[in-house]
Amino acid sequence: MLVAAGVLQAVYAPSAHADGAKVYSSRCAACHKADGSGVPGQFPRLKVRVGEIARSKDGRSYLISVLLYGIFGAITVDGRQLGGMMPPLGSLSDQDIADSLNYAVALDMPTKKVAVFTAAEVKGVRAAGRLSAAKVASERARLVAKGLIP
Repeated sequence: MLVAAGVLQAVYAPSAHADGAKVYSSRCAACHKADGSGVPGQFPRLKVRVGEIARSKDGRSYLISVLLYGIFGAITVDGRQLGGMMPPLGSLSDQDIADSLNYAVALDMPTKKVAVFTAAEVKGVRAAGRLSAAKVASERARLVAKGLIP
C-alpha cells in the first residue's frame, strides 16, 4: 500500500505537496485505500470526487471541515447509503491538512484545474469556529442538494 502511494506521489502529486502522501498514507489510506477507491458500502471513495468538490468555495470549506472535525451520520455515495463516522483530524497542522487534500485531489487527476489548498485556507476554516461532526454532515446534505457534491 505504501509503495503504491509513493509511486502515485512521484507521478501525480506536485513536489510542493509531497508531505500529503505521508499524511494520506498514515491517516486516510486504511479506510479510503491508497488509490482513493474506498470500500464500497463502508468507506466512500475519494478518487474522482475530491477534485470535483474542491471546485467550489463551499465545497473546499466542507472538505477542510471534514478533516478538521470529522463527519457523523448517514451519507449516500455512488447510490449506496453509508453510516458511520470519520474521526476528526484537527490535531494535524494546517499545512498537513492542506497537503493531504492536495494529494487527494491529485488522485483524481482532474481534467479541470483545481486551486491548491493552502495552510492559510485551512487556518481560516479553523478560525471560523469548531463544528460538530453532525453539523459537518448537515453541511454535506446542503451541498449535495445544491449539486456541489457528487
